[in-house]
Amino acid sequence: MDIHGVKEIVEQFDKSTLREFDLRKGDFELYLSKNESYGRNYVAVPQTPLATPQVAETPVASPVPAETPKAEVAEVKVEAEGEVVTSPIVGTVYLQPAPDKPAYVKVGDTVSEHDTVCIVEAMKMMNEIPAGISGVVTEILVENEQVVGIGDALFKIK
Repeated sequence: MDIHGVKEIVEQFDKSTLREFDLRKGDFELYLSKNESYGRNYVAVPQTPLATPQVAETPVASPVPAETPKAEVAEVKVEAEGEVVTSPIVGTVYLQPAPDKPAYVKVGDTVSEHDTVCIVEAMKMMNEIPAGISGVVTEILVENEQVVGIGDALFKIK
């Protein structure tokens, strides 16, 4: 993909309501995000004109200067147990069958391996994602309408 193609994708992404976009085509990878959280920015840096790009990590600065907190609060995150259900495709996750319908699953629900836990839309095709294992949903790792890639974690089931 040439620079003009990348610029076109960035412009279209900027105008869209998508929060994240991940494109992988051969050796080319492009990840765009409008989320305003701390994270890493990945930039492909080819070592030679014909070499496979290597990934260099650069920290992303916060778009808003941080205010000094009045009191320090320690945040402890307890990670939920269970096997991770991953996305088999790149697309947009929908946690409910329609905007006016309840979510397929919520934390604490018991599921069987063939139960649908979400939908991933790819190229206007709605792909039902099964739990893959029987158990209890211990954690939902994505938000509704989040863009995911192949292998991205969606749920934890124990």
